[in-house]
Amino acid sequence: MISVCMATYNGEKYIREQIESILRQIGKTDELVISDDGSKDTTIDIVKEYAKNDLRVKLFHNTGRHKAIGNFENALRNCKGEYIFLADQDDVWIEKKYKVTLDLLKKYDVIVSDSKVVDSELNVLKESFFEIHNSRPGILKNIKKSMYYGSCMAFNRKMMEKALPFPPTEEIGHDLWIGLVGEIFGKVYFLQEPLILYRRHEDVHCSILSRSTRPIYKQIWGRIVILWYVVKLLFSKVFPPF
Repeated sequence: MISVCMATYNGEKYIREQIESILRQIGKTDELVISDDGSKDTTIDIVKEYAKNDLRVKLFHNTGRHKAIGNFENALRNCKGEYIFLADQDDVWIEKKYKVTLDLLKKYDVIVSDSKVVDSELNVLKESFFEIHNSRPGILKNIKKSMYYGSCMAFNRKMMEKALPFPPTEEIGHDLWIGLVGEIFGKVYFLQEPLILYRRHEDVHCSILSRSTRPIYKQIWGRIVILWYVVKLLFSKVFPPF
């Protein structure tokens, strides 16, 4: 079984396109696990509509840690697949994403694919996200600036189990953490081929085309926190618990 884990919050505007792009590709015995973080629009109604007509769609309400990190953790804890894909509520999967990624997961533990950056109407702004940021693996590189974007990631259950629970800090995104776990305990592969349309729109609060606006002291503190958790990961690898 393959699991696609999606975290939702007030996603009514674009979620239909994403759900349909996923359901067109996944197998009959696979699942789309959706964790909702208390949406106040019609997101839940839309998901329930799909779940009523397609048993692969499963809705869970997040009652634990909120925002993206906790919401994705809730989705992951409720999934059953041997291989797990992450998906955002407002992107669109390119038709071959499922098959190409699944083939690579037979060789690697974590896959990160390129994406096409598009606007709200899916007009292409940049043909390659990787080219914008010179995306590639590397612990120190990704601590400096993470290129682990969850919407482009897939991994096996072994990596998921090592990554959970996510660190209790907002300084490490769930996607970066999974990527770091993959770098330390498994094999990571960055695929130089776009497999999603990565939508940037008016409801997105950050831009991939500009530098961080966080004060420098907060950026430094964030990297210190990440390093601390990476050291703990490395320690657990060298001295595994009994």
